[in-house]
Amino acid sequence: MDNKNQIKWLLNAATSTFNQISDTAKLDAEILMCHVLDCNRTYLFTWPDKVLDETQIALFHQLCAKRQAGHPIAHIVGYRAFWTLNLKVTPTTLIPRPDTETLVEHALLLVAEQKDNQQYEHLTGLDLGTGTGAIALSLASELPHWDWLAADFIADAVTLAQENAELNGITNCKIIQSDWFEQIPNTKFNLIVSNPPYIEENDPHLKQGDVRFEPLSALTAADNGLSDIKKIVSQAKDYLHDNGLLIIEHGNTQGEAIRDVFIQNGYRNTSTIKDLSENDRITVGYFKLMG
Repeated sequence: MDNKNQIKWLLNAATSTFNQISDTAKLDAEILMCHVLDCNRTYLFTWPDKVLDETQIALFHQLCAKRQAGHPIAHIVGYRAFWTLNLKVTPTTLIPRPDTETLVEHALLLVAEQKDNQQYEHLTGLDLGTGTGAIALSLASELPHWDWLAADFIADAVTLAQENAELNGITNCKIIQSDWFEQIPNTKFNLIVSNPPYIEENDPHLKQGDVRFEPLSALTAADNGLSDIKKIVSQAKDYLHDNGLLIIEHGNTQGEAIRDVFIQNGYRNTSTIKDLSENDRITVGYFKLMG
């Protein structure tokens, strides 16, 4: 028996190779192996001596070569776990990242604390630039009594998010095509969320790592990365209920600038919340009508 064809040997070899390009080399190798064998990671730990057949070995090496070339794991296997969901992923949209779960987590906490919501029989939320649908679908799954609307400018992203809603059995979220608020109905929402483009157009990180394979339109914005955020913050006022909540994800150096944008537009109780790495990641504010 050639032990080089065993799960444990193949995983060790792939991990060693991936160490040069990834901070999660071991996990990357395990995800690719699980994709080849159509199993979960527990299977790999339980049967490390299992020998793969020639077809499985060839596929594993093919996938490893893509990873070694820098392709994101999510693009290679076609899905990404986010919150409690499993989301289909394509190069059309951003790959959902763990830091964005910070937005979902704090949105749920703030909604639970917001006693003003009790006056509304019909609670509604809006997600702008939804991409895979990660944020909207996660919140819709946790708030089944809410009605959600999610929008994206890219038609393929809309289709992808609709597929993810169906795959995860989520029925309280409608997904439409819209350039920010352009096609949003003239109505009011209790909560608006967004993870818009916020990277500066000349940021050197755009030429490094996984982001090389993601759409620039979903990553970069003019005005030092703030142009889309300024538009959302300004226009959201017309779509929020009195004391409605706006939550926006942004770059880790933009917290102060974005709080200023919120305050200049009349939002109150504005604050910035840190992500899993203790970096500024989301800013929240309530729009309270004067009077």
